[in-house]
Amino acid sequence: MLLIKIRRKKLAIFLAFCVVFFLIWISIKPSNNHDWTTDQAVLPYAEIEGNRAHIHNIRNFTYRSTEDYTPGYYDKTFDLDKIQKAYYIVEPFSDWEGSAHTFVSFEFEGHQFVAISIEIRKEKGESFSAWKGLLKQYELMYVIADERDVVKLRSNYRKDQVFVYPIKTTPQHVRQMFVEMLERADKLKETPEFYNTVTNTCTTNLVYHVNAIIPDRIPLSYKVLFPGYSDKLAYDLGLIDTNRSFEKTRERYNINERAEQYADSSNFSVKIREEK
Repeated sequence: MLLIKIRRKKLAIFLAFCVVFFLIWISIKPSNNHDWTTDQAVLPYAEIEGNRAHIHNIRNFTYRSTEDYTPGYYDKTFDLDKIQKAYYIVEPFSDWEGSAHTFVSFEFEGHQFVAISIEIRKEKGESFSAWKGLLKQYELMYVIADERDVVKLRSNYRKDQVFVYPIKTTPQHVRQMFVEMLERADKLKETPEFYNTVTNTCTTNLVYHVNAIIPDRIPLSYKVLFPGYSDKLAYDLGLIDTNRSFEKTRERYNINERAEQYADSSNFSVKIREEK
């Protein structure tokens, strides 16, 4: 009888702990009002008027190192009728091949490019942790940036390998995805969300955008949860170039050598896409 009472008491304590934890958990709300790191202090937003997309706060920092840079932003209007291509960009960032950051870039007529990178929005002093990403520790941000910022930062200053794959799809689908992502950036400016390492990441959001245009185009896969494998998934699904073996495709679309060679070129985005 005494043993039963002890067990009941332990169970009651455990359940009380669970209730308290749940109440604390649901009380934690995302916010856009924190002391953000300089590179993520300014939220982008867009206004869509017919076939025109007016984008504000396109990030274009000038880097001397990952920690030393001059902030810069600009506004630009894009003609949606002149959108041509989208690119899937993969940046492995650790010794474990499953880890990577993924984002997309859009090309318009006249070699105009703009990238959208879905990231944690860091407060000063924070750094990324996959475990913390499960615990409502980071807000989510859509960084809209010039490729001379968001691509060159990764290839030339972080020294990570960067792969820029043309996506095999129609200009109409590219336009739909671009507009959807701008609308999502606008929504986050008004209604912040938490990043989640499993359900609300760079890659899961890209999958959501693709599947919103073409339902079930990208199936549920561990290669989405571990985005270092996501370019292989894209290859297997025929979303990127399949004219070569996957290994040759990776080699073809690795841009690091050209990014170093043309780091100061005004045609950086064009040059990194040239054939080796």
